[in-house]
Amino acid sequence: MSKEQKKRISRDGFNNLLGIFKYMWPYKASFIIGLILLIVSSSIFMVFPYVSGKLIDLASGDQDWFIDNIGTAALVLLGVLFFQSVVSFFRVVLFARVTENAMASIRVELYERLMALPITFFDKNRAGDLISRISNDVSILQNTFSTTLAELIRQFIILITGVGLIFYLTPALSVFMLATFPVIILVAIFFGRFIRKLSKQTQEELAAANVIVEETVQSIHAVKSYTSELFEIARYGKSMNQVVKTALRVANWRGAFISFIIFMLFGGIVAIMWYGAKLVQSGEMTVGDLLQFILYTTFIGASIAGLGDLFGQVARAVGAAERILEIQDETPEWEEKAAESTDLKGDISFESIEFTYPTRPEVQVLNSISLKIKKGQKAALVGHSGAGKSTIVQLLMKFYPLDKGKISIGGKSIADLDVQSLRSHIGIVPQEVILFGGTIEENIKYGKPEATHQEVVEAARKANALDFIEQFPESFETTVGERGIKLSGGQRQRIAIARAVLKDPDILILDEATSSLDAESEHLVQQALNELMKGRTTIIIAHRLATIRSVDQIYVLDQGKIVESGTHEELLAQQDGAYKSFIELQLQD
Repeated sequence: MSKEQKKRISRDGFNNLLGIFKYMWPYKASFIIGLILLIVSSSIFMVFPYVSGKLIDLASGDQDWFIDNIGTAALVLLGVLFFQSVVSFFRVVLFARVTENAMASIRVELYERLMALPITFFDKNRAGDLISRISNDVSILQNTFSTTLAELIRQFIILITGVGLIFYLTPALSVFMLATFPVIILVAIFFGRFIRKLSKQTQEELAAANVIVEETVQSIHAVKSYTSELFEIARYGKSMNQVVKTALRVANWRGAFISFIIFMLFGGIVAIMWYGAKLVQSGEMTVGDLLQFILYTTFIGASIAGLGDLFGQVARAVGAAERILEIQDETPEWEEKAAESTDLKGDISFESIEFTYPTRPEVQVLNSISLKIKKGQKAALVGHSGAGKSTIVQLLMKFYPLDKGKISIGGKSIADLDVQSLRSHIGIVPQEVILFGGTIEENIKYGKPEATHQEVVEAARKANALDFIEQFPESFETTVGERGIKLSGGQRQRIAIARAVLKDPDILILDEATSSLDAESEHLVQQALNELMKGRTTIIIAHRLATIRSVDQIYVLDQGKIVESGTHEELLAQQDGAYKSFIELQLQD
């Protein structure tokens, strides 16, 4: 990467961090008051070294100050500390209020944007990495805006005020001290850039490690089935070792920076004390003036030493802001101006469709696909795995943009329809049913959240699910477990069918809905599907003969093309036909 690129990325990254402030705007009053309190408390605290020096001068008999009593001077010091403590309390509370609300807004908006993004985005990004952005990266920003930002401002106030006061009060010693500043500042700038780069690398490697955890937890049955626990443990351990290695490298460089700063500062303080002692000895300054200078110098030195670590934390926040705003900058699939549809009960037409997946542009998945499914018909898509059957369904639901061609329903191009309106009229019963970790009723109502309990019961009855649901002690309030793990395959399928019944879609898609079931479960599920398909335009993806023989039209796909179409009897009558070969092969199995 060139220097120009680094500068541009650094500047853009900082602008991204500033962009996070828009989430604090609704709470600007609290933030501004907190900022004022921060400035006031930090400024008042700088009186402490001055009063401390005067206290020593009073003890030494030098009474050129408006307070001539040691006790009164001590009370002034305690008053300064008490005032600063009270102000700091309110400042911390106000900043916490602003930050907690702002970070909650970021998380909600980030989640909203994730939900609005197209399938292509999720094809390109791993789930663990996305979860890391909404959790770890926002937490980094939360820490930065609640603690680091305030500390950074405080240290700058101490640094600037302290330098101004020592030049005003003790100019001779100040010039002597100034010799160490340029070196420290240059080193701080260099280390800040270097640590920022390493910190972002640590975040990315931690996100990669989280991806492994996400994948293994989601696919725990596969991991257990293949006895891959040790392999996954080793894979995660290797990833975490890389995280630790990079994090320790960051810590080493940060430690080296802080050690250098400490040596430079305290070495400078020793030199200043030596030179100040000579000035006291010669009568050019008082002991109180020397104490003032040493305290101010200590405050300034501590501020500079802290700035290196604070800049490192800000650098991590810049990286987090970049990763968060990358998602915010993605284009959602919810079109604002697309037309909504009250119903989609017309013929479904695919005209000369060509398609390649955005993540695999070199593979032609569909090639000049044209088909028509009349309103109320049942059509089956048949073919070997990878022929393009599921892709046709995904395109109908606008999961992906077409390369060429047109899909229309009732004469309306789906390209002109609002994506949510379109999908609200389509129901799907997939092969792999995904249930959410709530109750059975909550899962059925997922297709229609406003449904009444009686509607849910009726949908379950039509789906042949009522009998087994009522056998549970808690009936519809039974918790299904994560991804429906407490239910059998057939039970999950019937819950999915009940969900589709309740949604009452115009178009129904059955994607291998009975292929993984035993004979008894398949019989019950098929009865429920027959009830569900009545009066609806239905697209069936299936291999089993029992499922496809009774449909109105069968389309046979091979390598992304429709090679045959017709009824079951018509296709069987074709000698050496693809469908006939497909059925004969199945009967042999």
